[in-house]
Amino acid sequence: MRFRPDQHLTRQNDIRAVREQGRRVDCRAFTIWWRCRVPAGTPTPATAAPGAKISETPRVCVIASTAAVGGAVQRNRAKRRLREVFRHQQHLVPASCDLLLIARSAATTWDMHELQKRFGDACSQINQR
Repeated sequence: MRFRPDQHLTRQNDIRAVREQGRRVDCRAFTIWWRCRVPAGTPTPATAAPGAKISETPRVCVIASTAAVGGAVQRNRAKRRLREVFRHQQHLVPASCDLLLIARSAATTWDMHELQKRFGDACSQINQR
């Protein structure tokens, strides 16, 4: 599946809301902060009023700091790898969920299969809540 522009979490207010109101899952090579945009009890698109627009796609922001990952080459590599993990496994993320993927230095060296496994395990924890 493609990683579409509407899946990018770009607004600072949205990113701040995920950090302040969301929950955290530690995956060793990266940390996932997550927050659902639609509170419980809110109508789903099937039951919403006509014309109401509720986004059904998960959005993600990938963050890699110099202190945690390293120089520009390592930071860009970590972000590319984490975006690729999300792209391949976005079907595991609950709909209308915002994610922050915060990279650590291991994100550049771990095997992609291990990163995908950790991401899948984190998504199963998110789905349980």
